[in-house]
Amino acid sequence: MLKFLIRRLWYGLLVMFGVVTVVFMLFTVLPGDPARMMLGQRADISSVTAIQKELGLDRPLHKQYLHYLNDISPVSIHKHSKSESLVFLDTETYSFKPLVSTSVYSLVLKRPYLRRSYQSDREVWEILRTSFPNTLLLASVSILFAMFIGVITGIYISFRRKPWLTRSALVLSVLGMSLPSFFAAIIIAWVFAYLLGDYTGLSMTGSLREVDDFGRGEYIAWKNMILPALTLGIRPLAIVTELTRSSLNSVMASDFVRTARAKGLSEYRVITRHALKNAMNPVITAVSGWFASLMAGAVFVEYVFDWKGIGFVIVQALEYYDFPVLMGAVMFISIMLVFVNIIVDIIYALLDPRVRLG
Repeated sequence: MLKFLIRRLWYGLLVMFGVVTVVFMLFTVLPGDPARMMLGQRADISSVTAIQKELGLDRPLHKQYLHYLNDISPVSIHKHSKSESLVFLDTETYSFKPLVSTSVYSLVLKRPYLRRSYQSDREVWEILRTSFPNTLLLASVSILFAMFIGVITGIYISFRRKPWLTRSALVLSVLGMSLPSFFAAIIIAWVFAYLLGDYTGLSMTGSLREVDDFGRGEYIAWKNMILPALTLGIRPLAIVTELTRSSLNSVMASDFVRTARAKGLSEYRVITRHALKNAMNPVITAVSGWFASLMAGAVFVEYVFDWKGIGFVIVQALEYYDFPVLMGAVMFISIMLVFVNIIVDIIYALLDPRVRLG
């Protein structure tokens, strides 16, 4: 199991290195001058040149790349004096712990530095740290809703074995999987918050934390999470329902299930102790992919409902060409995808030992 885990971690690091390289190259070649974005289009040339030098944009591309790797790496090499070849160890920029020091260089342990926003001058890490809990909460509620309703519905359809019920579930699953999230968000907001707003008490937009109308402080508005969670949960709900139904039908026809029944076990025990555990492998795989994508930030859904999560931050950064925020958000999303996939691989290996042997 340890060897299996080490191999998965190594693959995850390779994926992250590839993502960092692609993200850096992509945003480096995009049009736009970060210095002018920070100072405005009417800034004089000397001010623009000073900002470009401060950001390291006047260096060759390979030095900018090494600089960026040094910034985002938790273990970095720094020089004790200002130099064009390597990053200056700035105590105001980095919060670090020295590991190995010489008279010239230091190997330090630090929090990854994702640069600063061109628009707000806030650290990108702080922007992501404040918006991530909202996305995590929204994604968790959405996927739990999809898992709970989908598994129960799939089990019910599988054991009722009525052709019309199976066909209806298949049609609804296809419709749910085909429904674009941004379209579903608009329709759900219009129906439940506009047409039926007097009955539901729900608003079309709103985040988790709202400000009191009288300015007396913030409060947590749980009801604002209902519509975006429902919107995000529709597609994984359709997939979980259909996968549970088809997988359970396949498992129930297996030899070990017939053997369990021949031993006189009750139908409830056959389902819960034998069939359901084996039927959950494809469901867990599908749910993990959806959860990772939801954690990545449902950009359109968060923007439609004005939910202050990572997706909302990405849209704002795209609007203002705020490259450090975009780069930080993409890498943060990639880390979450890799982390979730590793966790799912471990769960999958625990459920099916053949995965570890393979």
